[in-house]
Amino acid sequence: MQSPARYLIVDGHSIIFAWPELRKLHARRSSLAREALLKQLRDYQDWTGVHVVVVFDGKGKKVDAISDPAEVQVFYSRSGQSADAIIERLASKYAKHFELMVATSDLMEAETVHACGAESISAEGLRGLLASTVPSSSGIPPLRAKSSNPAA
Repeated sequence: MQSPARYLIVDGHSIIFAWPELRKLHARRSSLAREALLKQLRDYQDWTGVHVVVVFDGKGKKVDAISDPAEVQVFYSRSGQSADAIIERLASKYAKHFELMVATSDLMEAETVHACGAESISAEGLRGLLASTVPSSSGIPPLRAKSSNPAA
């Protein structure tokens, strides 16, 4: 029997504001921080095969979805709607069918996705997961975490 597909859903701005290096980029230009985060997540997806979905707070009149085949999926919420609402809707709809992990530093959001049947991981837990999974540019394979629960 084939195991269910695995997804990592990332609360984009929650992670950007939790990581000091991305917060600095965001202060210069928000698009720089988004691109830096997306690059790391793209590398993670390519290396692990886990499907990555990133949700950002948006300003438009409708939810925008940006993705190419085999790319990280990116959603921008519409004006007046939070990224949290989209993440919670995705978790409630898909947690029963797929292995879902949500990366956020928002504790209320983490509790909500747990109630939906999804796992959650903190911003620092995500940093550790990415560091332990994606090989460094030095060519030395990273150490694997011993815990089966990457949440920190």
